[in-house]
Amino acid sequence: MAKSLPVSSTGSVIHAGPDQRLEGILKIGSGAAAFFSAPSPTGSGLSQDAFALVPVGTDAAILAVADGMGGLPGGREAAACAVRALVDALANPTTNGSGLRPIIMDAIEAANQEIIGTGLGSATTLAIAELGPGFVRPYHVGDSEIMLFGQRGRLGFQSVPHSPVGFAYHAGLLDESEAISHADRHLVSNVLGTRDMRVEVGSQIPMKPSDTLILCSDGLVDNLQFAEICALLRAGPLDRQFRRMLEVALERMSREGGAQPSKPDDLTVIAFRLTPDRRLRKRLGM
Repeated sequence: MAKSLPVSSTGSVIHAGPDQRLEGILKIGSGAAAFFSAPSPTGSGLSQDAFALVPVGTDAAILAVADGMGGLPGGREAAACAVRALVDALANPTTNGSGLRPIIMDAIEAANQEIIGTGLGSATTLAIAELGPGFVRPYHVGDSEIMLFGQRGRLGFQSVPHSPVGFAYHAGLLDESEAISHADRHLVSNVLGTRDMRVEVGSQIPMKPSDTLILCSDGLVDNLQFAEICALLRAGPLDRQFRRMLEVALERMSREGGAQPSKPDDLTVIAFRLTPDRRLRKRLGM
């Protein structure tokens, strides 16, 4: 049976500890977010991922996941840099009535310049969700994913990975099983740490109380197809269903070579709902 996630105190959660496993659930913005991050079960024990959950005022928040490029030097440092730049920019936000978008964009550019300035050739992906009253605005660079789906499984949004395979899948040239197993799946065409980095920014997407928002590194989508993620998370208590999804992903990583997708990797996931179930609201003091 899936265990309950530990409740974190209200406030920011910032994680860039490469050798640590961190999981929990907290009240943030106008809802609740479950989070998990752990190094690959078969790797060096050092994760390339970083993430942050940052409340902004009473009903807004920023969620972010960064995945450092493992084939390049300083990948985990690049991921941590991207998250730190965003958190620092949100420490004393000055919106001048223009919202958080300029602050987020400036933070991404500052992180990009800092990573380039190290001279290490480091790079990282970055996925950000700006949460406001009844909406989410997505920002992403690279192939870390953002998904929004309803209680009945209707897809509200899915980011297009900045990779040749990601573009081919969303163009209908590959199906999901072909994309997951493609030899070039992890060739990424757009990352922080390059002078031609670009940020893909979405519009404000309406978010219903029963919708579920996911941000994740590729450790999740390399082991579970979208329909499986949706089936596990679209309904039921957020913390329990989140834990079940993690158990499936981690179990898949442990048995390569079967009929189902399996790729051991660092795993970082954030799941958010505006209205968690009554039991969870009580646990969180909502």
